[in-house]
Amino acid sequence: MAMNFKRANREEPEINLIPFIDVLLVVLIFLMLSTTYSKFTEMQLKLPVADTEAQRDYPKEVIVSVSSDGRYSINKTLVEGRSVEIIGNALMGAAKAGKDSVIIISADALASHQSVITVMEAARRVGLSQITFATQSSAGAAK
Repeated sequence: MAMNFKRANREEPEINLIPFIDVLLVVLIFLMLSTTYSKFTEMQLKLPVADTEAQRDYPKEVIVSVSSDGRYSINKTLVEGRSVEIIGNALMGAAKAGKDSVIIISADALASHQSVITVMEAARRVGLSQITFATQSSAGAAK
């Protein structure tokens, strides 16, 4: 009996690259989505100075000032009375652009919450829906 020591012709094993490519694509997509770009913090810019007061559209603005003791003034004119109706009528008189007017509430830091809500309610009743609040920067407050 002769022993057969011949090896059977086995095929060379192939490395299947498709699952490897799939995993690499998933990792690439994950890295692309999770990377934060800090382009804005890399450069120190000094922006040009413009006269912002000249760019504002004054006819559409109605500035309502609220003092700390609850008095109101509209466009630097003191309003006699503190009711919603009186303030609403004064707002309509001051709103030269009609419904397109922008109400800017400039309230003292110590003004009551109710006095600011009164201005907002008066503006809503007369149909003035564009309201914003004036603030000052912390650098201006330190002076």
